[in-house]
Amino acid sequence: MKVINLHQNEKKLILQAAENNRQAQQQLYSKFSPKMLGICRQYVKDLHQAEDVMITAFMKVFANLKNFEHKGSFEGWIRRIMVNECISFLRSNKKLQYTEDENFFEESHNNTESHFNVEEIQLLIDSLPDGYKMVFNLYCIEGFKHQEIAKMLSISEGTSKSQLSHARKLLQQQINKIKNFQNGTE
Repeated sequence: MKVINLHQNEKKLILQAAENNRQAQQQLYSKFSPKMLGICRQYVKDLHQAEDVMITAFMKVFANLKNFEHKGSFEGWIRRIMVNECISFLRSNKKLQYTEDENFFEESHNNTESHFNVEEIQLLIDSLPDGYKMVFNLYCIEGFKHQEIAKMLSISEGTSKSQLSHARKLLQQQINKIKNFQNGTE
């Protein structure tokens, strides 16, 4: 039995897809679309719209495959395109609003154990105003720094920090409200 390096297989698949090989493009789409839909869904509340955004982003992925230099993670490269497409979608639909609040503060994290499942957490994040949600996702989920977020969203670094602080505060209030309801104290 011959062992084939998975990375080389992926590189070959990428090169074939870059030459408009539809079968190679389908294989890449099948491999990465479930995870990328999850990423789009983090930013776009409606599943059907998130899927539309993902498909549009995959079209950009395939159109720009020749620009991928095979120096970093291919999945990370696709992920960045997905996030940028989500930002563009929300901007074009005028769903992103930010409040200028240079006097932000960092919330202390409550280390109490959480009993929420992924769907419940996503619903809590979805209930945030779009600007808060965008910065929260970029910072907490994607791992971007405030300076990077500010540049991506054309906002100040202080606004990014403020949006994150407000998002955390709202999420903590929602979690406390749910916990109080579950404990019968509300």
